[in-house]
Amino acid sequence: MSAPPKKRTVVESGDGGLGLGIAAFIANGEDLGPIIRHSFESGKPEALMNNLRSIVKKKEVEIEELCRLHYEDFIVAVDELRGVLVDAEELKGMLSGENSHLQEASTSLLLKLDELLELYSVKKNVGEAITTLKICVEVFSLCMTCNNYIAEAKFHPALKTLDLIQKGYLQSIPLKLLKKVVARQIPLIKLHIEKKVCGEFNDWLVHIRRMAKQIGQVSISQASLARQKDEEMRARQREAEGHSHAGPDEHLYSLNLENTEEESALDFDLTPVYRAHHMHICLGIGEKFRDYYYKNRLMQLNLDMQISTSQPFLESHQPFLAQVAGFFIVEERVLRTADGLLSESQVETTWETAIAKITSILEEQFSRMRTASHFLLIKDYVTLLGAAVNKYGYQVTQLIEVLEKSRDRYHQLLLLECRKQMDDILTNDSYEQMVIKKEYEYNMNVTAFHLEHDDAIPDFPYVAPFSSSVPEVCRIVRSFIEDSVSYLSYGGLMNIFDVVKVFLDRLLIEVLNDSLLNMIYARSLAMSQMMQLAGNISVLEQACDMYLLHSAHLCGIPKRVAERSHSGLTARAVLKASQNAVYNSLINLANFKVDEFMVLLENVNWITEEAPDDANDYMNEVLIYLETLVSTAQEILPLEALYKVVSGAMSHISDSIMTTLLNDGVKRFTVNAVLGLDIDLKLLEAFADEKFDSTGLSDLGKETTFRDCLVEIRQLVNLLLSSQPENFMNPVIRQRNYGSLDYKKVAIVCDKYKDSADSLFGSLSNRNVKQNARKKSMDVLKRRLKDFS
Repeated sequence: MSAPPKKRTVVESGDGGLGLGIAAFIANGEDLGPIIRHSFESGKPEALMNNLRSIVKKKEVEIEELCRLHYEDFIVAVDELRGVLVDAEELKGMLSGENSHLQEASTSLLLKLDELLELYSVKKNVGEAITTLKICVEVFSLCMTCNNYIAEAKFHPALKTLDLIQKGYLQSIPLKLLKKVVARQIPLIKLHIEKKVCGEFNDWLVHIRRMAKQIGQVSISQASLARQKDEEMRARQREAEGHSHAGPDEHLYSLNLENTEEESALDFDLTPVYRAHHMHICLGIGEKFRDYYYKNRLMQLNLDMQISTSQPFLESHQPFLAQVAGFFIVEERVLRTADGLLSESQVETTWETAIAKITSILEEQFSRMRTASHFLLIKDYVTLLGAAVNKYGYQVTQLIEVLEKSRDRYHQLLLLECRKQMDDILTNDSYEQMVIKKEYEYNMNVTAFHLEHDDAIPDFPYVAPFSSSVPEVCRIVRSFIEDSVSYLSYGGLMNIFDVVKVFLDRLLIEVLNDSLLNMIYARSLAMSQMMQLAGNISVLEQACDMYLLHSAHLCGIPKRVAERSHSGLTARAVLKASQNAVYNSLINLANFKVDEFMVLLENVNWITEEAPDDANDYMNEVLIYLETLVSTAQEILPLEALYKVVSGAMSHISDSIMTTLLNDGVKRFTVNAVLGLDIDLKLLEAFADEKFDSTGLSDLGKETTFRDCLVEIRQLVNLLLSSQPENFMNPVIRQRNYGSLDYKKVAIVCDKYKDSADSLFGSLSNRNVKQNARKKSMDVLKRRLKDFS
């Protein structure tokens, strides 16, 4: 039976509106959060709580009412549930029996299943182990292969193997320990490879520095051989052009290179460089190696550019320059074949730095040079260096410029050396005609310098018209030309002939001519020696053409072109002037010697009473000397020089006699003394005429003969011996017979002239009419001369 439900009184909240609202929200299943938040924010949570409690109470009442209404239905449901429990127990028993039966039946099958599952697990583990072992075996195999490559120094395949391990296997190695070991060893192996290739490269650096000098020497030797071939070809071409009468007159040449053999390649090994560069690229540090290479090579170059202070530059310049050449030949090969190891800008910068240093060293060393031959040796090697490196594309303009700047310095040294040599030769020369006894001596001293126009070999012994100093001077001049051409060749000048001419002129004028003038004015030579010196100067003056042709030949200018050139050597005119200087010295020497004999005029008896039968003693001495003078001059001097010297002597004799008569030493003289002078002059005039003809001077068409040089004293003697001396005052007669006489001189001489010497009975002696007439005429002349003056 069921008890009646009890009614409960629901207490309504004071806030009925809020309660209804919350109830509506709850009924509709809406969210009470905003209402609760609002209540707390407004500070009235108690009202909310009261409403909520009221709602709870209402719901409890509703639940109780519902349970009261369905009480019987619950009882029936419980009874049914108990029935179901009985059925469930029965079903449970049945299931338990079936389960026991099933377990008994499946026990063997379960054992088989467990075995099968275990086998599946083993199979899986074995498969995984096999896979792991395969990977490890492959890794170990690759590691062993890598080790073998490294042991055999095959670094490239070793790096390829490492790269394969790192990219293909490292992440898939199942064994963590192995993976850790391999991962740790890979960078160590790469570092080992880097050190090994760097070690090989460092060994190469040491080796190539030792080899650089040899490489440079070989390259410079090849340049020297090429230059020799070029010179030989040009010499053959000049010889062919010299024998050819056809072809252009210009000296333009082109070298035929069609049959020229190529130079053998320089043998040096760059394998360590290639390997090191490639290995570093494979290691991903190519830029690091490029920087390492450049810095180390730059340091080597700086060491190479330090010249030795323990030995002269003459001895060290070849190894120094060969080392530099070898360095840049190697760099050019590296630039061309090492696949970007060097850049062109780096090589150009290095070369510019080196060439600036070399030019600085050369300028300093050239300024210290004191020997031209040393200067030339260094210059030749510098030009060979330029030719050697220029073949590899290096610019050598700065080298050529420093040689051009030093050109004057070199020639100054060369001129100083030539001056010393020439001074020694001219000072030590005996100035005697050179006697040549053998043909080889003739060829060496005459033919070699074209000192004779005739190419025929003379009979020996041969007496040359010059002394031994002439061929010696020619050798010096020829050597100077060759040295000058050697210095100027292979430089920046296209036409060196004009420059060689300038320096050749300086040699002949400033050195040779000055030395000759010093010998002339030193007055240390005897007459015969001075004559020989004059003859030497004449030969040297004519040799100027030979010097010019030799210069042209060495400069590559054909002989026909050089001969057609209108610009000769200025030195020829200067030497010609020096010939006049030596001729004047010869005249002075001859006059000085004549003066020694003319002193004997003081011994002449100017007031002798008897007419002399023979010439005076002084005239005999003078004629002997003149004979010697003419014979010696005829052998040595050219006719023009002989004419000047003898004419000067004749004129000086005439002047000396005139001066003697004018001086106070002769107070007066008689006609007999004049007759003696007349005899002297006749002998002298005969000698003059004979020598003028015999020497061949008459064939030259000279306007003034040797006799004409005596005209003044001859006219004076003729005047004094004339029967009518007063005719001197007749302009027509004077112009015809006495044109060379001066009024004043005639007045002085006539004032001293007496017809006869004073004697104790001179006034009582008989005089013929002719003497009286001449005396009267002389007196008239004296008076008229006094009146004229």
